[in-house]
Amino acid sequence: MIADNGRDYRDLPHLTVGDEDFRAKFLSWDIGNLSFVDVQEYLKVKDLVLVPIASFEQHGPHLPIYTDTITAVEISQRVAEMIGVLHTPPLWAGYSPQHMHEPGQGRGTITLRSTTLLAVMYDVARSLIHHGFNRIVFINGHGSNVKVVDPVLRQLRYETGALISFVKPYMENYVGILTGLMENPPEETPGWHASELETSQDMAWNEKYVRMDRAGFTKAHIPDFLPRTFAKKDGMPDVEFEGYKYFTFPMDHHEFIESGVIGNPLRATKEKGEEAFNRLSTHTAKGILELLKIPVEVHDRAFIERVR
Repeated sequence: MIADNGRDYRDLPHLTVGDEDFRAKFLSWDIGNLSFVDVQEYLKVKDLVLVPIASFEQHGPHLPIYTDTITAVEISQRVAEMIGVLHTPPLWAGYSPQHMHEPGQGRGTITLRSTTLLAVMYDVARSLIHHGFNRIVFINGHGSNVKVVDPVLRQLRYETGALISFVKPYMENYVGILTGLMENPPEETPGWHASELETSQDMAWNEKYVRMDRAGFTKAHIPDFLPRTFAKKDGMPDVEFEGYKYFTFPMDHHEFIESGVIGNPLRATKEKGEEAFNRLSTHTAKGILELLKIPVEVHDRAFIERVR
């Protein structure tokens, strides 16, 4: 099976029952490219939709501000093409207060307050449930969204009975399915902000927007407001003390890494990015196929409070 983007998915998971006939009905898996007639046809067969969600934040001097959204969109598109499910346009702004830097510094980040992000997620999901979707799968490309989303995921599930999932197909301090792919050792934080993985993935997306002439290897350090007996090596909110991570502080990104790059992006390649996208997308697609098998009964579909 050759997708419209030229990628070959014959060796990846796909539907087997009525697959080609079903696929032939749709010009795109992006719901925004379809009409309501197409949505109605889709809902006769499937009730799942992917919602890519990420952030719009600085990623150092060499990567585009879109970087986290690139991850969410690429994986959503690939999963959709592999197994024939719809996806929405991305929720491109997320929870990124730590990336704003000082006023007037031109870092470019656009952050949503946690209450705003949760309200947007809620309204998008309730709209989709209203129309007949029973399974909403958020494909997340930004680590800090994880800090705030639990209340809205639970609210959606408790109120409607819909299957609500939040998938994190990326690598920070958990290597997961990408074991063995990155060359950087752990101390060079290959999966952290604008390091080897994100730089490789952006290359696979569009090399034109990756400025390797600006790339450099930089390490996180303890913020100035903490004593030197503490230590910091990555972008998590916790820090080390006597070799253990029990202390957490609200820190801004520039307080522990001025450049925005945590790690070494210099070993990045387009091939690594393509392989990372393939591994993460295939794993996500397989999981979603399993989610399609379980019964889901929505008990509160109408989005009555849509004008509040």
